[in-house]
Amino acid sequence: MTITHESVLDALKTVEDPELHQDLVSLGMVAKVEIDGDAVDLRIDLTTPACPLKGQIERDVREALATALGVTKVAIAFGSQVRGPQQQPLPGVKTILAVGSGKGGVGKSTVAANLAASLALEGASVGLLDADIYGPSQTTMFGVEGRRLLADDEKRIVPLEGHGVKLVSIGNLVEPGQALTWRGPILHGTLTQLLQQTVWGELDYLVVDLPPGTGDVQLSLAQLVPLTGMVLVTTPQDVALADVKRAYTMARKTHVPVLGVVENMSYYLLPDGERDFIFGEGGADRWAEEERLPVLGHIPITRALRESGDLGAPLVVTDADDASALELRRAARMLAGQMSVQAMATLPVV
Repeated sequence: MTITHESVLDALKTVEDPELHQDLVSLGMVAKVEIDGDAVDLRIDLTTPACPLKGQIERDVREALATALGVTKVAIAFGSQVRGPQQQPLPGVKTILAVGSGKGGVGKSTVAANLAASLALEGASVGLLDADIYGPSQTTMFGVEGRRLLADDEKRIVPLEGHGVKLVSIGNLVEPGQALTWRGPILHGTLTQLLQQTVWGELDYLVVDLPPGTGDVQLSLAQLVPLTGMVLVTTPQDVALADVKRAYTMARKTHVPVLGVVENMSYYLLPDGERDFIFGEGGADRWAEEERLPVLGHIPITRALRESGDLGAPLVVTDADDASALELRRAARMLAGQMSVQAMATLPVV
């Protein structure tokens, strides 16, 4: 059988993206097909560099070509093209992800920092906006505390950079330790400036670390830009879930898609390998099942996770083999997949 460009594409039409449930050809993911005798060279552009199912897609492609054309010599290179909604939320920014919790003390900022760094490690271009105006902590977690944000010739904010992530925080605009006593209109104006007057450049993902609660910042963000989605951070205990449920209700009222739940402080790993569920067990799973939300990860408590934030570098960067780091990387990949699904759902049907 003669192998042609058309016959290869026909075979690949039988391969679906496992998350988007459309075939690779219709999705425009087959970026290159080269044929040399009985060998095929492909490039597949995934919808995110953090695709959690890359291995499955590769297996399905090889199986489809072997079944339809008898081709066994297949070289597959993967690229990525992050899909965003038809109208970009900000110039150059494809998707915006909010990280919220409804309450403080659950490690939301730690999770946000590590998700952003994880996406950057996968090869995505990532920005992080620390929108916790009253209690900014990303300056510490990314090791840029004390550095000042500067402006370009057009008086636009130039982000700082740390560990592959572009960072903007009110903590780099005010004196360290200064207490902010701003009310709603000033908060709205400040958030508008940080979002819309920053030179973000070309970003696949802009992660927004929200403050605790369901107040002015959350409402302003939903009004200012179309959010691709939100991820909610909780601990297993009921008192934390009660506030997360309020954040979920607010997201629904403001038409922000909730893409999943991260259960932080899920357990403590004992020296003998057993898990000590300090804050209870299964809380996030039970609630997520009720609301039909995916649980993106169960992050254990480790000393290294706490220390990394204090030392100014996300754990996924400093200790990739730590149990919490591995779970955070996995959560980021799952989240990237959910964002691709959400972004594709907003595109017009052709």
